[in-house]
Amino acid sequence: MTGSARRTRVTVIGGGVIGLSCAWRLARAGTDVTLVELDPEQGASRIAAGMLAPITEAHPTEPGLLATGRLSVDAWPQFAAELADTGIDPGYTTTGTLVVGYSADDLAALEELAARLATLGIDVERLTGSACRRYEPALAPGVRGGLSVPGDHSVDNRAVLRGLQAAVAVAGVRVVAEGTGETTGADVTVVAAGAWTPLLVPALADLVRPARGENVRLTAGRHTPVLTRTVRALVDGRAVYLVPRSTGELVVGATQDEVGFDRTVTAGGIHRLLTDARRALPTIDEYALAETSAGLRPMSADGAPLVGWISDDTVVATGHGRNGILLAPLTAALVTQLVTGVGGAPDAEVVRAFAPDRFASGTRRAAHPTGGGTR
Repeated sequence: MTGSARRTRVTVIGGGVIGLSCAWRLARAGTDVTLVELDPEQGASRIAAGMLAPITEAHPTEPGLLATGRLSVDAWPQFAAELADTGIDPGYTTTGTLVVGYSADDLAALEELAARLATLGIDVERLTGSACRRYEPALAPGVRGGLSVPGDHSVDNRAVLRGLQAAVAVAGVRVVAEGTGETTGADVTVVAAGAWTPLLVPALADLVRPARGENVRLTAGRHTPVLTRTVRALVDGRAVYLVPRSTGELVVGATQDEVGFDRTVTAGGIHRLLTDARRALPTIDEYALAETSAGLRPMSADGAPLVGWISDDTVVATGHGRNGILLAPLTAALVTQLVTGVGGAPDAEVVRAFAPDRFASGTRRAAHPTGGGTR
């Protein structure tokens, strides 16, 4: 299936960031879109931290995935500006990311990351511990060194979701609840149901699985010292991230556990996050505990999403793992190009990187050496 014929009636299944973004862009391309909204509380989009981090999140030895992430970061300024036109500020920030380490092994891992990125033409600034604290004075004195990564940005994921919900309404997307049975008659169905996609498309059962990610949301007091940019810390080899919001909120994450569809928030997971976050940011003791939560990331067999045709009338957009927020603009553009042809021919490299049939070769990617968090 090439998708060259223009389709006018599209059903998108999934109300997370990927489903909403696809529905929005498809409607703007002139299709008649119905969005079947699954329970948004269950997925990863609402629980995400909103990091747009292709450099610190993607495995540096996978230049294809790193390249697609950087393409999507480049698309975010316009994407965010168009979302802001709805009257909802998506909280897009370009202050960059500071990656810090606390032990000799942590610093060795960061040095390896910097060296590998350099081979891909990506320069990051190596910092001493004191330089890290000049960037972020609230950091603990124990920080021994770090990296400044200006190319990694962030958004407020929940504001993005609200903006997308407003955008699809303006674009004329018809939103129906799951189980209404009002999805017949579509020329194309786009399945963007996150970790639940294999339940709707059994052919993906061995390729996409749920992975639980727990995180914590905190609120700074009026006089609490706060961070000005995302901090990703290695604390004795364990990864933790701290993502500040302009509102004073701080998102701390994230665990990753292979426990099927279990969304339990565990005491052990939250304890680990807060303990490691406190090593990086001692003033965290002054924050109010606002929320603990867990979501299910749709993890693919090799770490990259699956976006493309799987039959004459079905496109899938799933498997984004920790990078759903980051890859939303690129995924929505690709789905729109495949279904309607609007926007020109899809980028061949992106099509290959995301092709659902790529697993015929048996290729698998390694895990990120510095861990990762809920996107």
